[in-house]
Amino acid sequence: MNHWNNDGFNFVDELIRAADCFESNELQLAHVILARLNQKLQSPAGKPLQRVAFYFKEALQTMLTGSTSPTRPSDSSEVVQAIKAHKNFSNVSPIVMFSNFTANQAILEALDGSKFIHVVDFDIGFGGQWASFMKEVADSAESRKSNTPVLRITAIVPDEYAVESRLVRDNLNHFASELKIVFEIDFVSIRTFEILSFEAIKSMEGEKTAVVLSPIIFQRMGVKFLNDLRQISPHVVVIVDGEGLTYGGGAPSFRRSVIEGLEFYSTVLESVEAVSVGGGGEDWIRRIEMFMMRPKIFAAVEAAGRRAPPWREAFAAAGLRAVGLSQFADFQADCLLRKAQLRGFHVAKQQAEMVLCWQDRPLVATSAWRC
Repeated sequence: MNHWNNDGFNFVDELIRAADCFESNELQLAHVILARLNQKLQSPAGKPLQRVAFYFKEALQTMLTGSTSPTRPSDSSEVVQAIKAHKNFSNVSPIVMFSNFTANQAILEALDGSKFIHVVDFDIGFGGQWASFMKEVADSAESRKSNTPVLRITAIVPDEYAVESRLVRDNLNHFASELKIVFEIDFVSIRTFEILSFEAIKSMEGEKTAVVLSPIIFQRMGVKFLNDLRQISPHVVVIVDGEGLTYGGGAPSFRRSVIEGLEFYSTVLESVEAVSVGGGGEDWIRRIEMFMMRPKIFAAVEAAGRRAPPWREAFAAAGLRAVGLSQFADFQADCLLRKAQLRGFHVAKQQAEMVLCWQDRPLVATSAWRC
């Protein structure tokens, strides 16, 4: 934190003080501090930390006024912009490639040889991971001269996910048809899942099941549902932490969430800018900020107000144990990164996790667990 102030980023202190006020419920003082910050951070301009701080300031103001938080696209044109931003991000940053590859590899290794695969996904986004998963499944079946497995996905999604769910369904059905994969996808709303837990999910005899999670889901829904995991007997539970929630220690707090969020999102933005140096990519960097990072920051601030225990503690309490990813997955992830030729990124192993780092700072971590 000190290096921020030494570099002239004295607005960081104010932002953290505002977060302290939210924690202690001193909302009048928070209002005064945010009014001062409005003078210092008038627009998302300057270095990555400055721009990220602007979005955090906006998110705190939204919480203070109780106005609608832009955590989700409000109409189909915003969904299109969000998809474009996601595509731009995938093209320049290895984060999406690493997340998809490591999660897919963990699932493929756990469900090896299964004729019926069922994935329960709590963070489907725009469904890009499952297009690459289908390709892996089809290629594996072809190399073995065996039938392609039947694939079923159940996505647990926010209630207001109608536009995205239609797009995801259409795209994945089209992709499955091209690869001649028998495929089905169901969407279950978070509200329904909170009431029924895993009873809301259709199960079929003979299937092998994988569950895919990200830590942000625990801040939205709590962790109690982990105790019900055994109802669906998953062969593997994969967690992909791409929100900077992996490495903090100690008790969760609003202040800590804001500090870690500032560090994490400014690192992500620095890594994107470093890759695009000399590439004249200002337009798509702004698009990534507006339609991808800004909603994530608003969601992170909103979630910080709802305390959730560290996910590792919750996993241990639910009887889950880490199984680690294979050496082959480690080697392949390294190869993919070298092939992409992006300086500053490297793959590291931390306990049972596989971690993508930029300049020694973790960006995303994947791990596999069993009941």
